[in-house]
Amino acid sequence: MARSRRTLAWTAGLAVVVVVGVAAVGAWWYFFRNDAPEQASIQAAAETLDGEGASPSAATRAEGTWTVDPSVGRFQDFSGTWAGYRFDEQLAKIGAVTAVGRTPGVTGRMIVEGGKVTDVDLAVDLTKLKSDKDRRDNALHHRGLESDTYPTATFRLTEPIALPAGAGTGGKVSTTATGELTAHGMTKPVKVAIDAEVANGRIAVVGRAPLSMSRFGIEAPTGFAVLAIEDQGMFEFQIFFTRA
Repeated sequence: MARSRRTLAWTAGLAVVVVVGVAAVGAWWYFFRNDAPEQASIQAAAETLDGEGASPSAATRAEGTWTVDPSVGRFQDFSGTWAGYRFDEQLAKIGAVTAVGRTPGVTGRMIVEGGKVTDVDLAVDLTKLKSDKDRRDNALHHRGLESDTYPTATFRLTEPIALPAGAGTGGKVSTTATGELTAHGMTKPVKVAIDAEVANGRIAVVGRAPLSMSRFGIEAPTGFAVLAIEDQGMFEFQIFFTRA
């Protein structure tokens, strides 16, 4: 009888250990899994345009003034207009993950004339940045980007972009945009790799460029859970334009 009691106690103890272990693994997966979305791609953006159907003002020519169109796609699955950051982090007890935050708050315009993009002027609402961690998002309001103090980032084109022959008649255009990025109260020159495509009366533009926190006077928001953040990351965006 005593042996049976010991066996039952041992079995019950093992069951408790297993349950606790499973719960710990589940908590780890829920709080620290790396859900970083894929980088923006013109292929995905073009698929969104294909699914939108033709605009009433559909045109094949890219010439004209275009404004950011937030009605295309959805921010929830990142098929719509957004801009954001991508940085590698080191988390306590977890290791390396990629932190990605994005905001749908993008406004502005683009002007195409004489076979060139002559003007791009964009503003991004950093207070609406969302990642897969509320703690990270909340911290950026008063640390790092300090979006409560510097709520808006802007990009302004400083050199016209010559478009290749046939741009605006379908197919992808890849080029580089030279401009000025303003963030955290500082303005710096940047070169942005751009892919664009015209379809159904709209223009899809995706882009990416290196982003150094120290260059913009941003102090990495590390702490108990986040041990380190790489200084060099990336800003990226996916923007849909409609003819004004």
